[in-house]
Amino acid sequence: MNVDILLYDGFDELDGIGPYEVFDYAMEYANESGGSADRVRYVTLDERDSVTASHGTRVGVDGTLPEPDAADVPDLLVVPGGGWNARDETASAWAEAKKGDVPRALAAHHEAGTRIASVCTGSMLLAEAGVTDGRRAVTHADAIDELRESGAEVVDARVVDDGDLLSAGGVTSGLDLALYLVEREFGTAVADRVATVIEYERRAAVAGEGWRGSGSA
Repeated sequence: MNVDILLYDGFDELDGIGPYEVFDYAMEYANESGGSADRVRYVTLDERDSVTASHGTRVGVDGTLPEPDAADVPDLLVVPGGGWNARDETASAWAEAKKGDVPRALAAHHEAGTRIASVCTGSMLLAEAGVTDGRRAVTHADAIDELRESGAEVVDARVVDDGDLLSAGGVTSGLDLALYLVEREFGTAVADRVATVIEYERRAAVAGEGWRGSGSA
């Protein structure tokens, strides 16, 4: 399982770093038991050494996001949010939506069949790309109305699995998203071990493909 986490200046630290830590532990544990887990990386669209997150943390970058038809395209592309609700025009998900490069890249990967997962207002970048149109999704509580107005079917859940599109609500829900995916890919024992080592109590069931809820948020 190859995971790329797409960073940009102004992303929220926990949106990106939380899932990274979960996937990194999971791959370590899976490989210990004879699995074939591969990589989790921080990537950007352009070549650079680091990005600066929303609270000032500088994060090193491992490489650039491969083209959708490249041999090393990720099995999972994770899109964090950050700064959307504040309308930060210099460094944020909002700024990236206005520039358009990130939404175009997300649309191309979605069209090519890459599985994509968003955390918090990363869902709004997917909405800007048209990826969430008519799809079940969730985002940060303060952006729910915008997501609904964009054409998504908003679901009242902490994590939503809509097949090749997954989304998580605000900030810490990225941990639940990552643990859910770890359990699917590597099994319950690995997911429970990761949750134990990071001392995190999983908070909610996932609204998934078998979900039969009563309605939208």
